[in-house]
Amino acid sequence: MADQLNGKKIAILVENGFEQVEMTKPREALEDAGAEAVLISPEKGKVQGMQHDEKGDSFSVDIVLKQANPDDYDGLLLPGGVANPDKLRANPDAVKFVKSFVDAGKPIAAICHGPWTLIEAGATKDRTMTSWPSLKTDLRNAGANWVDREVVVDRGLVTSRKPDDIPAFNRKMIEEFAEGNHGPRLSRSHQEAEH
Repeated sequence: MADQLNGKKIAILVENGFEQVEMTKPREALEDAGAEAVLISPEKGKVQGMQHDEKGDSFSVDIVLKQANPDDYDGLLLPGGVANPDKLRANPDAVKFVKSFVDAGKPIAAICHGPWTLIEAGATKDRTMTSWPSLKTDLRNAGANWVDREVVVDRGLVTSRKPDDIPAFNRKMIEEFAEGNHGPRLSRSHQEAEH
């Protein structure tokens, strides 16, 4: 997988309370594949990682969300943890940032509770996805076809359930990020008209 993502710049969007391993392991995989992985947060300075319900390490924020331009990035990683996506989905700037990736058809990888923010950004309708099991009803109510699988890919959107899925999640994330843009997201009526 080395050099697959050379020249690619990937945004990792987090708030305090993200599941640490769901950021660190994918970030490591992205960097090993040649990507520049940029930690973005509404918080300045440092963000707090979690190891389940225990505090983990804190990490330096590379760019504060208000200064981040989605056009500068080729893909987006949304780690889980309960507090992290719950704060992000309530933050209009974060939702707008995520929505810009959705609208542009850029690849997005979200694990565990990460898809909560995708619901708010309008990214889940007519998509097959997975997540932490407690999000199943939320995703179905938002129009997704929820399935219980290690990793699911649907038109550039990669989702996984939990930390155990990270190896499969990382492989598919790198594949999709290497493929690049999947084209602007069309409404279902436009897709049906094309076929």
